[in-house]
Amino acid sequence: MANASAKRTAQQNAQTIKNLRMGTLASLGLSLLLRVLFRRSALRPTTFAFWVFALSLVPSVFLSRYLERIGSPRRDPTTGALISAGEDLAHPGIIEWCFDVVYITWACQIGSGAFGQWVWWLYLVIPLYAVFKLWSSVISPMLGFARGGGGAQAEADAARADPKETVSKRQEKLRKRQERGDPRVRAQTR
Repeated sequence: MANASAKRTAQQNAQTIKNLRMGTLASLGLSLLLRVLFRRSALRPTTFAFWVFALSLVPSVFLSRYLERIGSPRRDPTTGALISAGEDLAHPGIIEWCFDVVYITWACQIGSGAFGQWVWWLYLVIPLYAVFKLWSSVISPMLGFARGGGGAQAEADAARADPKETVSKRQEKLRKRQERGDPRVRAQTR
């Protein structure tokens, strides 16, 4: 049986997949329309612009299909009951990056149809961001480069200097109750 959270996730995923499909069709249609109106020469298969546009469809379609596959809810064929809500498509991380690649691809397709082929330079954001994430999360820590002036050491020094700051609000409330002689606090500390 699915709980309310799984049902909500399944409903959100279904809406996200619907929006993804509509976005794919809209970006493809608008891009082709703009090319017909403003850049007719870019539609000939002998041009570089045509092949860049055609090759950009590969990651867009591949990632869209991937997101649909992992986010689609599974239901029992006989009863229609929700078996699995699918992966949460609103979850940060790899799923979020897949959406980013799809959105950048759509922007480049539409932008190149409206403004010209220079818009494809925006596509370099994807590998540049990948290199940044690789450096900041894998290579830099492995080589021992300190970030932010020794952040962990500075936090530990600050905690030792003023112990009042490390006490949470809940702990402070419990301490005050205990000082007043609240019987609930005594029962918990015994």
